Amino acid sequence: MRTHSPELTQRAAAAHALRQPAGRVLVVGDLMLDRYVWGLVERVSPEAPVPVVRLDRNADAAGGASNVALSLRRLGLEVLLIGTVGHDLTGDRLVRLLDEANIETGYLVRTTARRTTSKTRVLGGVQQMLRIDSEQTGPLAETVEAQVVAQIEAAFAAKPDAVLLSDYAKGVLSSRVCALAIGCAHEAGIPVYVDPKGSDYTRYRGATAVTPNERELTAATNHPAKPLGRLLSAADHLRRQLGIEQVIATRGADGIVRISDTGADHFPARLRAVYDVSGAGDAVIATLVAARVAGLDADDAVRLANLAGGVAVGQVGTTPIDAAQLLDELGEPVQSWTLGSASQQAESWRRRGERIAFTNGCFDVLHAGHVQCLRDAASQADRLIVGVNSDASVRRLKGSERPVNQEADRASVLAALRFVDAVVVFGEDTPLRLIETLRPDVLVKGGDYQPHEIVGHGEVESWGGRTVIVPYLAGRSTTRTLATWRARSAAV
Repeated sequence: MRTHSPELTQRAAAAHALRQPAGRVLVVGDLMLDRYVWGLVERVSPEAPVPVVRLDRNADAAGGASNVALSLRRLGLEVLLIGTVGHDLTGDRLVRLLDEANIETGYLVRTTARRTTSKTRVLGGVQQMLRIDSEQTGPLAETVEAQVVAQIEAAFAAKPDAVLLSDYAKGVLSSRVCALAIGCAHEAGIPVYVDPKGSDYTRYRGATAVTPNERELTAATNHPAKPLGRLLSAADHLRRQLGIEQVIATRGADGIVRISDTGADHFPARLRAVYDVSGAGDAVIATLVAARVAGLDADDAVRLANLAGGVAVGQVGTTPIDAAQLLDELGEPVQSWTLGSASQQAESWRRRGERIAFTNGCFDVLHAGHVQCLRDAASQADRLIVGVNSDASVRRLKGSERPVNQEADRASVLAALRFVDAVVVFGEDTPLRLIETLRPDVLVKGGDYQPHEIVGHGEVESWGGRTVIVPYLAGRSTTRTLATWRARSAAV
């Protein structure tokens, strides 16, 4: 088995693909809604020997194939999503989340034949205490399966660049559905990637690649994980038997092994803290597909997918992967985050028990006063998110001659500061929408203010946060700096 370096050989190409993505992916699979209930555990119930979880907050997230679709969307690709959703409140909530993420939901099959799958996780702090599943896992009714088939055929008219089958063993990816999707893809000359479930891989016959984890691969081959050589040999036999080009097996801390006609290739993973393995497989296959659609070679696509899996296990709960996260992993500067991406990242930090500070400003000409204010803000919590006024917003606030530096440049300079964790550009005159979306634990403002004078003060207090005023550095301001420059220019 060949062992490869974990470092990308086409780092610049990967960074370019993440910053300027293009492509369309058809995702077919089992959709579900992941629900999270967070609370504090401080005592044991007097009624039974179980912990009492005192409710803190709730959150919903798109799970299963929906999470894969969200990851692809966060990586910048267009997504066509096919699966079944019940005519119920859970289904309504899931469709709303997908619509908000700009995922094409017109191909979804709404049905009264089965309820929407949901998984509710109860967490005490960052420790999962209980999971409650509501689901039906049998085969689809014939009429519903026929609707899924019709939607797949219709979706190919949109000319996707790749097909991704996300199998969670809930019944959508039957042999008929898989055969149709793979057959249509072959006719269109596009690849098919499968995140498999179960021990019967015959329904994936002819796929470009399957991405099982080690446990799933042992079930599919009926071989134990050790010795590894025998497992890989069995996987290669299965691959050849079913006409699958590649088996890309994820092995947790041991990275990824790819089995193909050229043999077995090992791609080690970076060592990192593991908080939650849920969603790691989704992150791997979504990134793999996005990388290949972007034109990265097979080796670098696996390396990038490996990084994505590492990011996913470092977060608590099912969370889509994001282009900004991967750029950060590559050591590439992240100029700015979308509000949706920043909100997702903030929620992940919260799930890990980290506190979030927020501050905002124009930051037109960055000076020592700005740096001190930002450093002070960062000292108030574990993470710092900075809101930056857009160019249009600065003009409304400061006049037609401002800003001196464009928003992309201002965001880039701020993002390069080691104590700034995320930068979000906003177009409103105040950062209230950012504050309400990001829900920081600490709202920081520089200057001579009273807390009640600061936008967002009441909102932050309403969820238990606090407002901190940090002093400005005397004699430093963008207005003063620009006036000095102009005076010197006039003197010359």
